[in-house]
Amino acid sequence: MTEEQVKLIAVFESKVRQLMSLCDEQRVELDRLRALLELKESELQQEILRSEELAIKCNNLLTARVVSVKEGEIKSAKTRLSRLVREVDKCIALLNE
Repeated sequence: MTEEQVKLIAVFESKVRQLMSLCDEQRVELDRLRALLELKESELQQEILRSEELAIKCNNLLTARVVSVKEGEIKSAKTRLSRLVREVDKCIALLNE
C-alpha cells in the first residue's frame, strides 16, 4: 500500500471510531429518554386518575348542593303553607262569628 492509502485508511478508521462512539452516546441518550418517557407516562396516568376522581367529587358536591337547596326550598314552602293555613283558619273563624 502506498503512504497515501495508509493515511486514508487511518483517517477512515478514526472516523469510524468517532461514529461508533457517537452511536454509543446516542444509544445511552435514547435509553435515558425512554426511561424518562415511561416515567412521564406513569405520571400522566396518575394525574388522569386524579382528575377523574376530582370530577366525581365535584359532581357529588354539586348534587349535594342541589339537594340542600331543594331541602331549603321545601322548608320555605312548608313555612309559607303553614302561614297560609293559619290565615285561612283565621278567616274561617271570622266568618263563623
